Amino acid sequence: MSRNLKPSQPAESVRLGRDDWLDAAFMAVVEGGFDQVRVLTLANRLGVTRGSFYWHFADHAALIAALLERWLARERSSNAQLEAASHPDPVSDLEAVLDAGLAHAGADLENMRFELALRGLGRRDPAVAQMLLSVDEQRLALFRAKFERLTGDRRRAVDLAALFYLTIIGSNQALSRPANPPQLKDYLRSVITRYLIAAQAGEAPQPPAAPPPIPPSVAPTAP
Repeated sequence: MSRNLKPSQPAESVRLGRDDWLDAAFMAVVEGGFDQVRVLTLANRLGVTRGSFYWHFADHAALIAALLERWLARERSSNAQLEAASHPDPVSDLEAVLDAGLAHAGADLENMRFELALRGLGRRDPAVAQMLLSVDEQRLALFRAKFERLTGDRRRAVDLAALFYLTIIGSNQALSRPANPPQLKDYLRSVITRYLIAAQAGEAPQPPAAPPPIPPSVAPTAP
């Protein structure tokens, strides 16, 4: 027996680390929600037996707890990085936050889908609801500070932060629709930048010389 293995440790648990199980659980949530996080299903996905799972986690509840803890730590780290980053120009500073918010959904919207599932879980789990509340408060505090730097008005910054958060959430939802036109993300970014950021700096919102066609998914309907 290898000296690196404990006597009762299955060889496959060495090949798979704790994060491998958490990654598999994350993708199960993305694909079908928290009800799809089952030990046997994850073991089959990873090509191992359940013995490997119990080397890393005491039970299913411990896996879910670790998954939520990892998500929370990553969200706090992301928020702290944006808080620490500061462009000399407050407009550019907010544009960088906007870009980060739009990218945060993930290349395949996996982060957005996980968070949507998490918010669904929060409707029936008070502890999860409280965790989400703390994340929302941190995000809003970041946006508020950035807008207060831009406007010099704390009360106005509170309202703008709320609108900014809603526009990011709405934009990511719009971007999740199938068969979106390729210019949709740039279109949404330009609208938010012109009307919610630049306008607060006293710049009159000016559409581009050749505005892109309004994507059907966000085009207003006639009354």
